[in-house]
Amino acid sequence: MENVGIIELEGMEFKAYHGYLEQEKVRGNMFTVDFCGELDLSEAAESDNLNDTLNYGEIYEIVADEMSIPSELLENVAGRIVKAIERRFPELISFSVRVSKRRPPVDGVAQWSRVTLYHNR
Repeated sequence: MENVGIIELEGMEFKAYHGYLEQEKVRGNMFTVDFCGELDLSEAAESDNLNDTLNYGEIYEIVADEMSIPSELLENVAGRIVKAIERRFPELISFSVRVSKRRPPVDGVAQWSRVTLYHNR
């Protein structure tokens, strides 16, 4: 590996129905998902060919598919996304997925609740 680099896709936004409380399951909430992956970018750096790198459009599709399946826990959502990305992109050396819920239902002020999972080969 000559040119190990990072590809990121940040701020993917979704209205989804994840949460433990009934109101979250009915009304939904806004979520953001961030992806950061490390891989060898040597071929793409030379070829200028999309087939030689990770297509972040496919990352978005994976995330969108998993975000459409309701879960009670952000850990479960993030875990499903990680598994799906791992299956589709075995060339990733390591990556992380962060799922954030806007204004979580707590007894006070909180802008975000977040879960980040890291995957290493």
